[in-house]
Amino acid sequence: MNIFRFKSVSVTLFLAAMITLPGSAPAQKNATIKIYPERAKDTIPKEIYGHFAEHLGTCIYGGLWVGKNSAIPNTQGYRTDVLNALKELKIPVLRWPGGCFADEYHWMDGIGPEEKRPRMVNNNWGGTIEDNSFGTHEFLNLCEMLGCEPYISGNVGSGTVEELAKWVEYMTSEGDSPMANLRRQNGRDKAWKVKYLGVGNESWGCGGDMRPEYYADLYRRYAVYCRNYDGNRLYKVASGASDYDYNWTETLMKNIGRRMHGVSLHYYTVKGWNGSKGAATVFDKDDYYRTIGKCLEIENVIRRHCDIMDRYDREKRTGLLVDEWGTWWDEEPGTVRGHLYQQNSLRDAFVASLTLDVFHKYVSRVKMANIAQIVNVLQSMILTGDKGEMILTPTYHVFNMYKVHQDALNLPLTLICDGMDVPDDRTVPLLSATASKDKSGTVHLSLSNIDADNTQTVSVEFAEMKAGRVVSGNILTSANLTDHNTFEKPQTVTPTNFNDAKINSGILQVKLPPKSIVTLELSIAGASR
Repeated sequence: MNIFRFKSVSVTLFLAAMITLPGSAPAQKNATIKIYPERAKDTIPKEIYGHFAEHLGTCIYGGLWVGKNSAIPNTQGYRTDVLNALKELKIPVLRWPGGCFADEYHWMDGIGPEEKRPRMVNNNWGGTIEDNSFGTHEFLNLCEMLGCEPYISGNVGSGTVEELAKWVEYMTSEGDSPMANLRRQNGRDKAWKVKYLGVGNESWGCGGDMRPEYYADLYRRYAVYCRNYDGNRLYKVASGASDYDYNWTETLMKNIGRRMHGVSLHYYTVKGWNGSKGAATVFDKDDYYRTIGKCLEIENVIRRHCDIMDRYDREKRTGLLVDEWGTWWDEEPGTVRGHLYQQNSLRDAFVASLTLDVFHKYVSRVKMANIAQIVNVLQSMILTGDKGEMILTPTYHVFNMYKVHQDALNLPLTLICDGMDVPDDRTVPLLSATASKDKSGTVHLSLSNIDADNTQTVSVEFAEMKAGRVVSGNILTSANLTDHNTFEKPQTVTPTNFNDAKINSGILQVKLPPKSIVTLELSIAGASR
């Protein structure tokens, strides 16, 4: 039985309703978009496209790092194929070492000669024994190789103020100081630039099971002793709320205020409606639409947290950082329990594109986001094998198609399309869109046809100007929503050229196949920035 009901929706306005009965023949839907370049004022921070690497499963060991003596081709110990794939994405920021792992990580165990570094038990994730061969130097050198900003998550749960203060000194001081000299002894003369510092992680849970009032006081103490050295300026991030915990944000804004540069927010698209997360690649259309509904709920969550922050900070000096987000499915059969290795289907690609579309709408407050995680864990960019195999996931391809929006001017738009009622009192619009204009004046438009069965014809109008020509287009789709890439078939879900977009009398007409994601590059008359 089909449990969903279709209707026509705008951004917030319901215009008409219609019922789609089970077994209805595929139809062509119509949607309209109007883009307002003259209203644009906010830039999409490239940090919205940030990533997250935790000591969890094979994200670090076997994913990013194999060591210099590995038979797998590597560059100074980093997997060469993974390194090159990540460079292609233009990663702006990378968060490390956790996650829950961060609040049990003692950074001095991960410096100095590898053979002298103590082993540790990863109590949070499967009881894995870690040899600490990937530590501060390895992470910060990786960030330099990728050309991205490091985002350090400090140990507040089991660490001390002194420990985190010394870590900051070790990484960023150029002076004749104890920690700077220790860094020099370990082979790095010049200090690194480290902008982002997280003061704990999930302090309401695995990071210490704290009350927000207690954490707020603790943050204030840590913030005093984590100092700026030699031109390095820390952007200090408070450990923020999990999805619907609005009281946590309220308490931190009230008790910390401008002492924090940013506050984090975690939101996962988890199935959860029948007591289990479900399989990453075994699901039906009902599951798919429910997932989309949960994914899009992030907008309401962000809006409510933003409303709280606005009451205390009208000037928007404090950023909201969604530094963990993505899908969370059951671990793949036969993999290590607690390593969170999951496959990545076309459904995950939609969660990525729709979530990025939402972030773009709130960039006046949302200054960073970090998808969880970069390799081999949860909604990853890349999956690797222990024999040197590597595949790029559908989510990787979305990030690659969307990277054109980094540091571009967000273009406001209105959208009218069909929608669908799903359980949990949610309505899912069947089309999502975002547009931006880069520094050269080039406009990029990304469209996601969520409808699993029907083609959508989209008319796009630019207020006060006309579209000139379609320069290029790419499309990501596949025969089935459950399709995914494997080591045996790595190209099942991969972008191809898209040619079904035309301009007539200054109006862009796009014909979107079912379950497809498209990014177009357009030339627009008078669109210089």
